[in-house]
Amino acid sequence: MKFSRFTVQSSVYNGVITDDNIIREIKGDMFGEWEYTGKTFSWTEVKLLSPLEPNQIIGIGANYVSNVDELPRDLPEIPVFFFKPTSSVIGPEEEIVIPDTLDRVKFESELAIVIGKEAKNVPEEEVLHYVFGYTIGNDVTAPQYFHQDGHWTIGKSFDTFTPLGPVIETELDPFLVEVTAKLNDVEKQNSSTELMIIPIRKMVSYLTRVMTLKPGDVILTGSPVGAELVGAGDVIECEIQEIGKLRNTFVAARESINA
Repeated sequence: MKFSRFTVQSSVYNGVITDDNIIREIKGDMFGEWEYTGKTFSWTEVKLLSPLEPNQIIGIGANYVSNVDELPRDLPEIPVFFFKPTSSVIGPEEEIVIPDTLDRVKFESELAIVIGKEAKNVPEEEVLHYVFGYTIGNDVTAPQYFHQDGHWTIGKSFDTFTPLGPVIETELDPFLVEVTAKLNDVEKQNSSTELMIIPIRKMVSYLTRVMTLKPGDVILTGSPVGAELVGAGDVIECEIQEIGKLRNTFVAARESINA
């Protein structure tokens, strides 16, 4: 199923997208009990938002290699994880604002995991039982703000730096998808999730040994090789074919304020 969140005439709705691209409104808890209201919408009358308002956002750094032969035999004992604030979340077609102190920032197309059940100390073989679905994330980054000792928080945290969408797909094999990105219609990233250094099961299981994951938590699983710095006016389109396309335009902070 494809779950969406959207606005129609300033009202916010949640819905499920049917095979014929009709959106059926739902009410209730997406992660628990919900039902159809009987109301439907067409694509032409809605504006898609981020498909959820995350509980928290956790990312993993440097998690892809260029080809299978480069996968390490021994995995890192402590993977590099970081948090992103929920205030950084935007949806499809919204503008990514480059801070006024910078000319360029970096895009990072990623498969994003949406947790559906409270998870603590989960074995690797049971991880998928706690996953609600998957969406696309763009882990926008200002590496100029990375601390010299390796702290990434500020460079990951600016408002608009976490586009998510367009939908949450619940029926997906996360091990057999291609994560891609086009910058101004030119392909820059295209990698299978099999090129992850820390695989999905190990990644989520590790996190549950450190913290309790809650419904609505989003885990950004890393970005393929090919991400680069971009500037105002550039258009980034992150795609996972089974989920859809997440398209956003970069703008300078002053342009955003004037608009």
